[in-house]
Amino acid sequence: MTAKKGGKRSARSAAGDAAREGGDERHASPAGAGSRAAPRSASRTTYASRETAGGADPVQREKSQPKQMPAQHQDEPGLERDLELQPRWQAPSYKPAGKLDGKVALVTGGDSGIGRAVAYLFAREGADVAIVYLPEEEADASETARAIESTGRRCLKIAGDVTDATFCQDAVERTVQSLGALDVLVNNAAHQLDKQSIDEIDDAEFEKTFRTNIFAYFWFAKAALRHMKEGAAIINTGSVTGLEGAKTLIDYSATKGAIHAFTKSLAQSLVDRKIRVNCVAPGPVWTPLNPQSKPAAEVAKFGQDTPYKRPAQPEEMAPAYVFFASTADSSYITGEVLALLGGETTAG
Repeated sequence: MTAKKGGKRSARSAAGDAAREGGDERHASPAGAGSRAAPRSASRTTYASRETAGGADPVQREKSQPKQMPAQHQDEPGLERDLELQPRWQAPSYKPAGKLDGKVALVTGGDSGIGRAVAYLFAREGADVAIVYLPEEEADASETARAIESTGRRCLKIAGDVTDATFCQDAVERTVQSLGALDVLVNNAAHQLDKQSIDEIDDAEFEKTFRTNIFAYFWFAKAALRHMKEGAAIINTGSVTGLEGAKTLIDYSATKGAIHAFTKSLAQSLVDRKIRVNCVAPGPVWTPLNPQSKPAAEVAKFGQDTPYKRPAQPEEMAPAYVFFASTADSSYITGEVLALLGGETTAG
């Protein structure tokens, strides 16, 4: 089975559960709360320069990409720190150019997987970053925060449940209050569970998937737009399953198709405000989302049906988010769904 994708599961409790009131934890701050930090003035030893698996040379790094995933299953929510094969998210060959200097970004599902890679790359490009995650994912979130801080940027950790509309609104307000603005929103949190037939998807699971994967995107965007100015950007995480479907991810695929349509419609509605809305639609990506959603035997074969014969790593997705976040790169681009499928082509 193909495609599942990464984003992350920043809201895993069933709809109707009490919202988890998480912490608002501020990490090392070059500027006071409520104001933008000054652009980075000195280089630092970052996680990227310390990461050695596969080396920093892009060709050698590609040759060293793991083709076989471990036969590992995790209980929900999956944790990156417990994966037998650690995802690659540091992007040591990436050369930052200050594309997001002085910007503030909010990344949902920013504790691990694609969200971690995006948050870290944003920081390397000069942005302060707020990350949203579940309280159970605190260890992963703290590791992401340390990586962000290693670049000299600020990180705001916000724990809670994105299936709760009030939490989504509060997370945006905390970001603006603590970091001084909101220039880039990355809607990335996701929930998925493989089911062999539609009969196995009960109403609670169906609602949980939709509240996490599409309702939360709407709530975050609506709250963020109250603070966004000309030049701001919203980036949604879609999926190849939203383009092609997936027989064991019926509800998940439906939400991803909805995200693609939401992206295009919201982009059209914001053209006059000059706020861009785009979507990254990955194929299979090695993140905790997958070992927690399928049996271990299937995890071992994850990504082998792509032309590249392997899943992507989060660091291979993150530059696309920088591209959409940066006005230097994508000032004339809005309403696009960028499919990153490892050689697969699709009419979507």
